[in-house]
Amino acid sequence: MKTAPTLALAFAFLAAPSAAQVPADPAPVAQAAQVLVSRSDDVARVLRGEADASSSFGPQFLAQVPSERLTALMHSLETQYGAFIGVDDVVPTDDFSGTISLRFERAVVSGPITLDPAPPHLVAGLLLSTITPVDDSLEKVSADLQALPGTVSVLFAPLSDDGDPVLAMAADQQLAIGSTFKLYVLSALAHSIARGERDWSDVVRIDRASYPSGTMHLWPRGSPVTLQTLAIMMISNSDNTATDILLHHLGRETVEAEVVASGHSQPERMQPFLGTLELFALKGSLQNRQKFIAADPAERRRILADFEDDVNGDPAGIIPPRFTSPTAIDTIEWFASVEDIRKAMARIASLEDPVARQIMAIAPSLPDETVQTFA
Repeated sequence: MKTAPTLALAFAFLAAPSAAQVPADPAPVAQAAQVLVSRSDDVARVLRGEADASSSFGPQFLAQVPSERLTALMHSLETQYGAFIGVDDVVPTDDFSGTISLRFERAVVSGPITLDPAPPHLVAGLLLSTITPVDDSLEKVSADLQALPGTVSVLFAPLSDDGDPVLAMAADQQLAIGSTFKLYVLSALAHSIARGERDWSDVVRIDRASYPSGTMHLWPRGSPVTLQTLAIMMISNSDNTATDILLHHLGRETVEAEVVASGHSQPERMQPFLGTLELFALKGSLQNRQKFIAADPAERRRILADFEDDVNGDPAGIIPPRFTSPTAIDTIEWFASVEDIRKAMARIASLEDPVARQIMAIAPSLPDETVQTFA
């Protein structure tokens, strides 16, 4: 399976040697090629953790990519493509540069390598930007996914609805989406700001808390924060307290209207739109959970209104959830299909105001090098 250019994993830092580094009398090409091959083997030893990075990489390179980052990037590559086997090939392009290919269990990762022309010819640049899967295909990926237990739903496709998906499996299947529901809160906020109803710099006060994830439940009540700060915490750190503050500031109905506007295929499954503390409370109490599940939509809204009056956004007022396995994930959750999520993300991406996209880019769930390649 060929990898699309936008999926290339850029690795490390490519730096051209300065004019002052070029020796007056360059080594012959054959000798240089031998040096390039030898240094490529040294790179492999560094990546395996068998040698110190400073023995093979120049100081300018390590100033941009410290050894700790090399280790982290290598871990990322092995996580995706299996154990590192070694140097697969080195193809010189001139005296002190060429293309290096590194073999992993499931892929060959390759790109340009540049050496400092001055002895001892340390690595001045390395950019692993091409990934070629080994013994892989779209059919094999599909078969592996289909062999997984449970319900599998996958969509790998452009955000725009005029492009064919690369891979789609049960893309319309409604499933519990966990914290992905926060995209709808972000979109509701961003569209409210686009309509001129609010501004990112508007200040609200912390008036409630929830259980982690996140850290804002530790912040003092009454602390002033901007809407943009809350959105950043909600998306980059999946902060539940920030999410509940935004949900209550916007209003449940506003977020529900955003779910409809996004083109969600079954928006009624997101009504009433739960806050995180409400969900924890319902999952922590069997009696309350059964009552909520049995109620009609209007009664569910009354239950949540009573909950707000009784608890007032204080986690101490609920029975904390103590489940150790999935609980009520078919009944008390936020629901969407992967196609619904694609539509929600496309709606955020279409906004003229870039702030929501910038917030989503803070913690993109991809290695920095991949994000840089996208740019």
